[in-house]
Amino acid sequence: MIDIPVGEYVEIGIDWIAYKFEPFFDAVTIGIDAVVTAFQDVLLYLHPFIMMGLLAVFAYWIISRKYGSFSIEGWRVGRGMLIFTVLGLFLLYGMGFWQETMETLALVITSAIIALLLGVPMGIYASRSDRFEQMIRPVLDFMQTMPAFVYLIPAILFFQVGNVPGVVATVVFALPPGVRLTNLGIREVPKDVVEASHAFGCTDKQLLYKVQIPLAMPTIMAGMNQVIMLSLSMVVIASMVGAAGLGQKVYMGILQAKIGLGFEAGLGIVIIAIFLDRITQSFGQTEHKIAGSE
Repeated sequence: MIDIPVGEYVEIGIDWIAYKFEPFFDAVTIGIDAVVTAFQDVLLYLHPFIMMGLLAVFAYWIISRKYGSFSIEGWRVGRGMLIFTVLGLFLLYGMGFWQETMETLALVITSAIIALLLGVPMGIYASRSDRFEQMIRPVLDFMQTMPAFVYLIPAILFFQVGNVPGVVATVVFALPPGVRLTNLGIREVPKDVVEASHAFGCTDKQLLYKVQIPLAMPTIMAGMNQVIMLSLSMVVIASMVGAAGLGQKVYMGILQAKIGLGFEAGLGIVIIAIFLDRITQSFGQTEHKIAGSE
């Protein structure tokens, strides 16, 4: 009988990496924890009602600015999101989940920023190098198909328990769409536009930043939307390794069989998901109009 102990080899490799690169992982832990804490402090610093108003105005401005925020058309388009944001956040405040909501937002924002800072440059490089794209494609497939729970095991070994392993696992899970859609968006820029840019004397750098990225921005923003949604979907899973926020309340509801607690926290995640989804979708549509007008 053939016995191939893949799991043992992986465990040995993970232990070796954790031991050899312990200073690096400690530095990453300190850095990510500082970023998450900073976002949480900012979001929790103001009175909840003031923060509700700021988030509602921000959502209204993002959605309505392509029509003019102070125009009748802008108000018609953005008022629904304005009302939804105020009522949704007020509901979360009334249910006693305000702190958990802001903690969840901090985790999602941190994870999305890190995933985009890594994913967008990788996508740009993949669009300019066929060899790199062929190398990175199976890695992205592996990252997307591997069950999200599996990422928590090495994350705990490398970064202990708390917000940091939750953020790291979330970044690994949410990174692929950012890379794929950035690569796709730049590759879909019409070849005649690229040839015309070269004919007018554009350097490769000018072509990338002034032609390809602006035209690919709608697709890149779609990738950003997917990164944020996947980050939010990991909130409950990340709570299993000590990440704070609404996911922790859902997890407590599961462990204690409290249906009401789980439903309320899950409803809060839905409200945040709709809020973030509408903002990123509208921002992408705005970028599409700007790129098209130029």
